[in-house]
Amino acid sequence: MLNQYETVFIMTPVLSDEQMKETVKKFENILLDKGAEMVHQENWGLRKLEYPIAKKTSGFYHLFEFKAEGSIVKELELQYRRDERVMRFLTVAMDKHAIAYSVKRRNLKKENNDKQE
Repeated sequence: MLNQYETVFIMTPVLSDEQMKETVKKFENILLDKGAEMVHQENWGLRKLEYPIAKKTSGFYHLFEFKAEGSIVKELELQYRRDERVMRFLTVAMDKHAIAYSVKRRNLKKENNDKQE
């Protein structure tokens, strides 16, 4: 049985747009190569940090929501730690309430985008 996870990682703000996209693609491929099923992902863009990390006050945030076995999460987090472009990361297992909330949030966001068009 696969669990559903959500992982957010913060990349250093000194990356170019292309380097940021390459980094995201790298971690997406790690998940897909290990057999994870990508449910959703969002680029939250450059945001101010609550506190400085390595003398940086902002970072590029990215979210992945995926279904996978627990061993895949360990591999993903190992790769985060090895990549100097990643300043922080957090992965959480989602329970049924978190999954329902995430689906609701995405649908609401989609409705808002549809209204704006």
